[in-house]
Amino acid sequence: MAPPAGLPVMLSNERPSPYGRRPHHHHSGPSRQPLPEDALRTEKLSVERKLFIFTLRENPRGRFLRITEDVQGRRDTIIIPASGLDDFHQLLGEMVKTSAETPENLPRPEDDERPDERNLD
Repeated sequence: MAPPAGLPVMLSNERPSPYGRRPHHHHSGPSRQPLPEDALRTEKLSVERKLFIFTLRENPRGRFLRITEDVQGRRDTIIIPASGLDDFHQLLGEMVKTSAETPENLPRPEDDERPDERNLD
């Protein structure tokens, strides 16, 4: 069944916020004190211009993996609860396998710079 004309289509997992649109890092209301955290292990991985920081941490609410991507000082972070690490590991392995088995379709930057040297067979 199609939505009435003029209404946006919304997927079942998309819900409008009852608080309206707010900037990403804007917090209103009383601030919560951060929970004390212990870092159990930290590893860093440099890929091209990105630095990934993997930190296994624990606080009173449980254990989790924090993955931070740092690109020239701009940081983005995701947190995966320990209960989801096995599924995350399996899915990541499947993505790595698919990437290795699937040929790339995009031209490489050096191909665009030297079109006369490309193999056109």
